Amino acid sequence: MIQTFADWLVYGVMGLQADSALGTAVNFFFYDTIKILILLFFISIIMGIINAYFPIERLRHYLTSHRLYGLQYFLASLFGAITPFCSCSSIPLFIGFVKGGIPLGVTFAYLITSPLVNEVAVAMFIGTFGLRITVIYVVSGILLGMIGGYVLGKMKLEPYLSDWVKQIQQGATNESNLWEKEHTPFFHRLPSIIREAWNIVKGVLVYILIGIGIGAFMHGYVPEGFFEHYMAKDNWLAVPISVLLAIPMYANAAGIVPVIEVFVSKGIPIGTALAFMMAVVGLSLPEATLLKKVMTWRLIAIFFGVITLFIIFLGYLFNIVL
Repeated sequence: MIQTFADWLVYGVMGLQADSALGTAVNFFFYDTIKILILLFFISIIMGIINAYFPIERLRHYLTSHRLYGLQYFLASLFGAITPFCSCSSIPLFIGFVKGGIPLGVTFAYLITSPLVNEVAVAMFIGTFGLRITVIYVVSGILLGMIGGYVLGKMKLEPYLSDWVKQIQQGATNESNLWEKEHTPFFHRLPSIIREAWNIVKGVLVYILIGIGIGAFMHGYVPEGFFEHYMAKDNWLAVPISVLLAIPMYANAAGIVPVIEVFVSKGIPIGTALAFMMAVVGLSLPEATLLKKVMTWRLIAIFFGVITLFIIFLGYLFNIVL
């Protein structure tokens, strides 16, 4: 239905030719924009319902008051998956975890997964790559957060936290019952959940339009073989090159998924494309700058280095299984 509407609008109303570069690009833009915005809105409502009954304060209280024998990495990674944040937006909550005394490895599990897996990424992946690849991507993102957080936690990196964090931790006092809230019936919460879902859509709308616009341009105008030359399947260095090139960039899932869709459509292996995306959304220079408030540069370099290696490994693995 969406494709039929896009065809009618672009080729019928606007009068563009279906076999022209401009017509192809504009059709791609309208189709992907409508499809992704509809998916994002409804998935944001679902995630809003989950968030309403899984508050941040309760997670913090639970992680600091129970021995979970490794389960805390899964919980933190899962919480990162259901929060609608990009890498830079995740950092204030990450800082709150560190200040609250939650183990550093657990906070890393959250920070790794949060930008990689959220309703924006899920909505766009379902609409772009289908359910199978979406499930594989989501599970991989959660596992990456769990394993990466566990490895970083075992490295005993607490001495490399910033002096600001150490001072706050030393002077912190336990606050009991911080997460207790008055129960509100579901149907009383639903209007605010819908408003929040709409706010999420509005908040990423610019990124969606820019990302789809870039993707549409590439879809219509980038010559065949341009990206394949640098990220081809027979180039065994394509995955690490893609990841290293992506780290200086910054975008969230809304901005990068349409670009990845075009990469794949032009023959780039999906594992290489997904590794590029993970590096763009999960590791960036703006994120490193914000993390400087709570980490020394050595800790930031260790964090980026470990996650870069894991993403490269996932890129090769995706190319094998997908």
